[in-house]
Amino acid sequence: MDINYELYKVFYHVAITLSFSEASKQLFISQSAVSQSIKVLEKKLNQKLFIRSTKRVQLTPEGEILFKHIEPAMNLIKQGENQLLEAHTLNGGQLRIGASDTICRYYLVPYLNKFHKQFPHVHIKVTNQTSIACASLLEHGQVDFIVVNYPNSALSSTHIPRVINEFHDVFVANRQYFPLDGREVSLASLQKYPILMLDRKSTTSEFLHAMFQRSHLDLVPEIEPYVDHITAKNIYSGVTPELVELLKELGGGRLPEYVFLLGFDTECCLLSTAADLFEMGVRPLVLTEYSGSHDGPKYHDAGIVAMEHLIGPNFLIEKNDIKCKEDIRTIVLDVMSKSV
Repeated sequence: MDINYELYKVFYHVAITLSFSEASKQLFISQSAVSQSIKVLEKKLNQKLFIRSTKRVQLTPEGEILFKHIEPAMNLIKQGENQLLEAHTLNGGQLRIGASDTICRYYLVPYLNKFHKQFPHVHIKVTNQTSIACASLLEHGQVDFIVVNYPNSALSSTHIPRVINEFHDVFVANRQYFPLDGREVSLASLQKYPILMLDRKSTTSEFLHAMFQRSHLDLVPEIEPYVDHITAKNIYSGVTPELVELLKELGGGRLPEYVFLLGFDTECCLLSTAADLFEMGVRPLVLTEYSGSHDGPKYHDAGIVAMEHLIGPNFLIEKNDIKCKEDIRTIVLDVMSKSV
C-alpha cells in the first residue's frame, strides 16, 4: 500500500485540533481541501475516521487507533527535522571525533571541556585509535573530523589538514647506561645504540624512518613491537571481547543491566569504558571519588564533565551516597527509574 504523507499530515492536524477550520489554518490550505483529504483517506482505508456534526468533530474508534500510530510517527519526523537543523547551529546533534590516544589524553580533553560548556546540547563522541586508524575512520565517514599526528600516510589527497600545534619527537636515554648529557648526537651515531621504537605502523615511527632515509640511513630498532589494531582500539577502553564474555557469563548468558565502575584515568580509560558500556546498553555507575587521573585533579574533573555529557549525571556516584549495601540497592533503583 502506498503511503501518502500529506493525507496523514492532514489527519494528524484535524485529530489534534478536532477542528477542520483550525487544521486548515495550521496547514495553510483551504477548509474544503482538508475535508477532501480526509474523505480520500477514509476511502483508502475503508474506515470512517471522524464523526462530524455542526457543533464539533470527534474521532471514531477506528480514528483513535490510527491516531495512536500517527502521533508518535509525526513526533519522530519533527524530532528528526529539529536534530538536523540544530546540528548546523550547534544547538544539538552529534559531533564525532577521532583522536589518537596520546593526543586525546594530553591535548584534547581540556578543549572538549571548553566546547561542552559553550555548546552543552551537542553530543560528543570520541573514538580513540592510532593516528593511522583514525584516518581510515574519516575515509569511511565514521567520524566528522580527526585530531592526529602529521604527516600521516593514511590521509588521502582529498583530506585538508590543518596544523593546530607543533611538537618535537625526542630520543630519551638512560643516564646510567648512555651518558649523553650535553652531547650533540648525529643520526648516524644513533644507529650505534639499541633503540626501542613504537609500532612501525604508527605515525611517529613512519616519520622517524623517513627522516633517517632522507639522510641515506636505515633506522633498525632493537625492539619495534607489533600492535594488533583490534587491541589498539581498546587501549583506553576496558570493554574487550573477553570482558563482554565475562559479563555475559556472570549474567547467566545476558549482559547485566548495570556495572559499578572505578579506576584510572578518568579522562581517558574510565571515560572510554563508561561510554562503550553505555552504548552496549549496560548502565555504568561511576564511583567518581574512587577514581582519578595520573595527571592530577584538573584532568580528573575534565573527565567527569565529559562523562556527565556522554552518559548523564545520574550515573555518577559520589562516596557519600554509599554507606551500606542497602544504599547500593537504592542507587541502582534510582538510576533505573531516571533512565527509563
